[in-house]
Amino acid sequence: MSRRSMSNLPQQNLRRLMARQGVTIEQLAGRTGVDCRSIRGILDGRKRPQARTLHRLAEGLGVDADEFFVDPARLLYRRFDQQTNPEVARAVAGHPELFRDWAEGDFEELQSRFGMGGALTMEGVLEAARRMNRNRTIHRKLALLLETGQAELVARLIEAIYQTVVPGPELPQEIPRNENPGRSSSPGHG
Repeated sequence: MSRRSMSNLPQQNLRRLMARQGVTIEQLAGRTGVDCRSIRGILDGRKRPQARTLHRLAEGLGVDADEFFVDPARLLYRRFDQQTNPEVARAVAGHPELFRDWAEGDFEELQSRFGMGGALTMEGVLEAARRMNRNRTIHRKLALLLETGQAELVARLIEAIYQTVVPGPELPQEIPRNENPGRSSSPGHG
């Protein structure tokens, strides 16, 4: 995809999302606090939205901000995945607690999965959703640990385990001690 068509994605997707929900410019402005002139500018391609504006628009439309950067060609794959994995919609309706805080990309990932010989069964959908939730929690914990004084130990542990699964080049041995300005790296403070 060219740089020019990438810059049109927020415009194209804002138009698509508004049409899908039947939302007018005025209604969206009321939901988000983004003025009508700015929304029109984005829709007309005259204004390139800032990240903060996209986040406000996404919140007002009830979608993840990443939705503004979806290549329209991928939408066909989404529809196909939704049709070939109908149990996902049933699982969401029957077990909403499993899908709390999910972004549209999470649903796309789940819908694109297949079981043995075809679409996932209800049991397969629920198992995959639980695994995705567990992995997300682990990723959050890992991100937090990598911002602490234990970052070097965590990196070595991950590298050791990784090498047992995927032998190959190692990660850099040293993690710079003071990657976070404002945080002390002296003993007893990291």
